[in-house]
Amino acid sequence: MQRRQFVFSALAAVPFITTAQAGLPSPSKGFVAKAGEGRFHGHIQLKGVNSNILDVKVSGKDTGGLLAIFEQTSVSPKRGTPLHLHHFQDEVFFVQTGEYYFQVGDDKYRLHAGDSIFLPRKVPHAWTQVSDTGKMTVTLQPAGKLEGFFMAMAALKATPTNEEIAKIFAAHEMQVVGPPLAVD
Repeated sequence: MQRRQFVFSALAAVPFITTAQAGLPSPSKGFVAKAGEGRFHGHIQLKGVNSNILDVKVSGKDTGGLLAIFEQTSVSPKRGTPLHLHHFQDEVFFVQTGEYYFQVGDDKYRLHAGDSIFLPRKVPHAWTQVSDTGKMTVTLQPAGKLEGFFMAMAALKATPTNEEIAKIFAAHEMQVVGPPLAVD
């Protein structure tokens, strides 16, 4: 077996080993998350860092906290997230439509439809929507508290200050470490 195949095979097995060792419940029945629908909350309209719409496709409630998948409909051109990090979650973004600008550590990337990017836990990252509209699938492992973060941002009555945003991030196991990413 070549080294590359071995490494990918080993990495693919990690979630299953972790699940079995942790003794966490796994789903006993499959389900379908329909296009244009959110599993538990309907459309989650964000306020604050952007006004995008999120649909929960696979909730941490579905997976014993091991995995969450969201679909984000982007309607906030030239806006995105502040530079932040997740203490406990890795993220994968898959761009379905549109164009986005990402920063991961010191590296910057432009992503288009069909592109994916991996954002490791504890590494500062940010993204900004470049195109007028777009859509991304976001996968988190483990699920963490991001679903709760989205609900907190959607429940805001007014546009939050940077300090309020930092507090909401911190309450959901994330840390703001810098400003949003400006599009070049």
